[in-house]
Amino acid sequence: MAKDKKQPRPKAVTPKGFQDYFGADVTERNAMLATIAGVYHRYGFDALETSAVETVEALGKFLPDVDRPNEGVFAWEEDNEWLALRYDLTAPLARVYAQHRNDLPTPYRRYAMGPVWRNEKPGPGRFRQFYQCDADTVGASSVAADAEICAMLADTLEAVGIDRGDYVIRVNSRKVLNGVLEVAGLSGDDKEVERGIVLRAIDKLDRLGPDGVRALLGEGRKDESGDFTKGAGLSAEQVENIMLFVEAGDRISEEIHAQVKIAESSSDEYARLLRDVYLLGNPEIAYMLDMKPTEQANWVKNLYTVKHLRGIVGQSLIGLEGVSELEQIVALLSAQGYDADRIVIDPSVVRGLGYYTGPVYEAELTFEITDEKGRPRNFGSVAGGGRYDDLVKRFTGQTVPATGVSIGVDRLLAALRAKRTTEAPPLGPVVVTVMERDRMADYQGMVADLRNAGIRAEVYLGNPKSFGNQLKYADKRGSPIAIIAGGDEFEKGVVQIKDLILGAEIAKNATLEEWKDRPSQYEVPRGDLIAKVRAILDRQS
Repeated sequence: MAKDKKQPRPKAVTPKGFQDYFGADVTERNAMLATIAGVYHRYGFDALETSAVETVEALGKFLPDVDRPNEGVFAWEEDNEWLALRYDLTAPLARVYAQHRNDLPTPYRRYAMGPVWRNEKPGPGRFRQFYQCDADTVGASSVAADAEICAMLADTLEAVGIDRGDYVIRVNSRKVLNGVLEVAGLSGDDKEVERGIVLRAIDKLDRLGPDGVRALLGEGRKDESGDFTKGAGLSAEQVENIMLFVEAGDRISEEIHAQVKIAESSSDEYARLLRDVYLLGNPEIAYMLDMKPTEQANWVKNLYTVKHLRGIVGQSLIGLEGVSELEQIVALLSAQGYDADRIVIDPSVVRGLGYYTGPVYEAELTFEITDEKGRPRNFGSVAGGGRYDDLVKRFTGQTVPATGVSIGVDRLLAALRAKRTTEAPPLGPVVVTVMERDRMADYQGMVADLRNAGIRAEVYLGNPKSFGNQLKYADKRGSPIAIIAGGDEFEKGVVQIKDLILGAEIAKNATLEEWKDRPSQYEVPRGDLIAKVRAILDRQS
């Protein structure tokens, strides 16, 4: 009789495009999310948790770089209905608002945090499961809601530890882009596919550069792996018209810097520049004329950009409407002190998702890091969002205005780590070692006292036979202190407290005489355990 074929053991590997998170990573992420939630809460937003699973019908076809409804998501069929893991936190919000709109306030302001899943090709830093942190306002048509989201995003980045000057919030409008596409001959239902390719191409400007975007607007582009992405098939003239818009921000920046430099030498020239920029019907220009050029260069830059966009969209009504909204956003943000040193109008921002209808924005970190090949580069985008007035309409048949932002949690965490590479890793728990098995209750009493005093602590629960292995365990845990007590200590009513951080420092750098002068282990009465541990932790911090 033939023997049954032995089943192979499963491979202990993480699925492609996914990753595991361990203690320090989870703790750091939770701390950052708590900080972000604090900012959102201060702005008046309430928390919302939605199901990780939605119907494919509810999610809709809005993912970038896909053509079929189920492509790009993890989906399965159940009882003749297709279900899928959510690919973002915005589509579920639209479903929730449509379902519970009679019970929710209008506007409804919510924030949400959690994992999302995308069945896309993974790559360096690009995973199929990742965390997002969103804030949205549903039911407010005023661009004041968009301006508030941008201001809140700036405050959030600074709250988590991104210094002012190390980030910029870039703002544009889909309406302005639609006006440009209209001027380029890409309006109408028969051009929907081409418009989608154009949007995705422009959204990749920071990754592919102008030449890569030009290729995608034309016949297409082959990447480093040899994969070919079909382009929009636009004519050379259409491509250049769109690139004129996409690269307008850089050209405007160069021009405004040149203008301000000239103006700095002449108050009359500066006044002329301000009047020229502000021929948009705003009488409050008067008080600006008395300010120095360097004080108002950032204020001028955004207005100057908006003025140039008005010329690019020509007579397109949708384009002019978008320009007008950007003007309002600039005025609202400037009134709160958010000028182009933090929030800047940038025509290259389009966002890849298909449901945006108005203002769109991205948060970009501008400080320099070193990539895996040792080359310097800017960190890039960590958040994005915009207005999506038609998303809830899919459920209700009625237009419901909405706007919001999503922070890429893992990218923001990576950015914070990149900024503090010289800092020590987070400390582990205080470890109470076990010298005598039959005194486990005493050791548990020590650790209970430490925990009740708010000190993170644990008893060593492995095989206590080797004391050296216990200290190795404490070292692997990143423990700052080890508590040691054997028969002699219990008899005298004392404990030994070993400062593991100071001990490691002395062992690495000190001479024998210095080691004698700087003891890293202390014997203290059992009653002084908490006070001495706290004193050591305070010194370490």
